[in-house]
Amino acid sequence: MKSKSLKVIIVRHGQSGYNTERRIQGRTDASKLTDKGRNDASKLGKALSNISFNAIYSSPLQRAKQTADIIHSELASHAEQSAVVQASDLLLEIDLPLWEGMLTAEVKQQLAEDYRTWHERPDQLRMLLNDAQGTREHFPVLALYEQARQFWQEILSQHQGETILIVGHNGINRALISTALGIPPSRYHSIQQSNCGISVLNFAGGLGEPVQLESLNQTQHTGEALPSLRPDHQGVRLLLVRHGETEWNRQTRFQGQIDVPLNDNGRQQSQKAGEFLQGIAIDYAVSSPMLRPKETAEIILKQHSNVELELQNGLREISHGLWEGKLETEIELEFPGELQRWRLVPTEVQMPEGENLQQVWERSVAAWESIVQTALANQLKTLLVVAHDATNKTLLCHILGLPLENFWNFRQGNGAVSVIDYPSGLDGLPVLQAMNITTHLGGGVLDKTAAGAL
Repeated sequence: MKSKSLKVIIVRHGQSGYNTERRIQGRTDASKLTDKGRNDASKLGKALSNISFNAIYSSPLQRAKQTADIIHSELASHAEQSAVVQASDLLLEIDLPLWEGMLTAEVKQQLAEDYRTWHERPDQLRMLLNDAQGTREHFPVLALYEQARQFWQEILSQHQGETILIVGHNGINRALISTALGIPPSRYHSIQQSNCGISVLNFAGGLGEPVQLESLNQTQHTGEALPSLRPDHQGVRLLLVRHGETEWNRQTRFQGQIDVPLNDNGRQQSQKAGEFLQGIAIDYAVSSPMLRPKETAEIILKQHSNVELELQNGLREISHGLWEGKLETEIELEFPGELQRWRLVPTEVQMPEGENLQQVWERSVAAWESIVQTALANQLKTLLVVAHDATNKTLLCHILGLPLENFWNFRQGNGAVSVIDYPSGLDGLPVLQAMNITTHLGGGVLDKTAAGAL
C-alpha cells in the first residue's frame, strides 16, 4: 500500500439490552448497553489504546455512541488523543421499521416468508411502508448498501494517509466492509460482526481503488478467542490457518512449490497458534503436503493429541514456475512489468512454467469442498485446515462469492487464523466469522507478521 493509504478500524457497539433478548433493534433507540457491553467497550478501548486516531465517527444511536464515548475515554487516558467523536447519520443501523422491537422468534413465526427471504435472499427483502405520501417500497439491505457507499464517498478523500475509527452496528459495518470489497448485497449474511469486534481495512485511495481487508471481527480482547456460533448452527466450522514464517518469507523471496521449511520464528508462531487454539475442540485436521504448512499443523496439533492429520494435494501453494527462489528485484529484471501485472491484474498472469490463479482456484476449491463434505458426512464439528497465502486468498474469494480479481483484497499473515462456518451445511452459504486473527502472535490488533512474497 502507498503511504497515502488510509487505515480504517471498524468496531461494533457493545452488547445491548435488545441483543440479550434477541430482539430486533434496527433504528430504534430504546436499547442501551448492558454492564457486559460497557465492560467490553472498555476492553475494546484498551485494545486500541496504542493506535493514534485522526478521526472517530460513530452512529448517533445511543448503544453505539455510548461505546464510542467509552473507547474515547480509554484512548484519552492512554495517550494524547485529539480526535473527538463525530456522529454520522450514514452510520445508522439497517432500517427495519416493520420488525423493530420484535423478538427474532416472533418475526420467524409471524412473518415466516419474509424471514426466509431475509435469510436466503437478503437483497430481495421488501417492506411496504405507509407515510403521508402513500405507500412506498423499502428494500432494507439495498438501502443500507447505498448508505454505506455514501459514507465512503464522503469520508475517504478527507483522510488520506490517516487512521480513523468507526463505531457502528452489525448491519452497517457489514455493508461498509462489503461495499469496500465488492461483496454483493445477496451475501449480506456471509460476514459477521460480533459485539465489540474489530475489523481493519486499508484503502489505497477512493472507493473502487485497491483496498485490503487486513482483519475481520477480532474478539480476543473481550475474552472470546473465536466468535461464537450463530444460533441454530447445524453445520461445520473450519479454522483456516496460514503456515508460519520461513526464511524466504522474511527475505520476500518467491517460494511457490519449492519446499522451504519453517524458520525458528515460524515454529514459534505455530506454537502460539497452537496455544491460542488449545481450548477449541478440534475433530480433524487437513494440511497442504508441503513442509511449511505440515509442520505448522503438527505443532498446533501437539495440543490435540488424538486428532488425525490428512494431507491434501489440492491445498499446495501456487506454482510460480521460473519465479520460484527469486527476489522481486530479480523477477523484475528477468520479466519486466510482470510483477506489476501480478499485483494489478493477477488473473491475467500465467506464471512462466507455473500455474495461473484459475488453476489454483480449481484444485483448492475442489479440495475445500471435499473437506466440508467429509466433515458433514462424519458429523465433525470443527476442522483445522493449514495452507498457504495464495491458496487461502483464493479460498476466501470462493467463500465470499467473489471473483478471483479480488485476490489481493485479503491479507493472510504467517500463523494467522480465519474462521469459516457452514451453519446450514453445504445447502446454505458459508459465513466468514473472522479473518486473519494475529493477536496471539503478540502484535496487538494490527497484523505485524512478515507476510512476505507468495
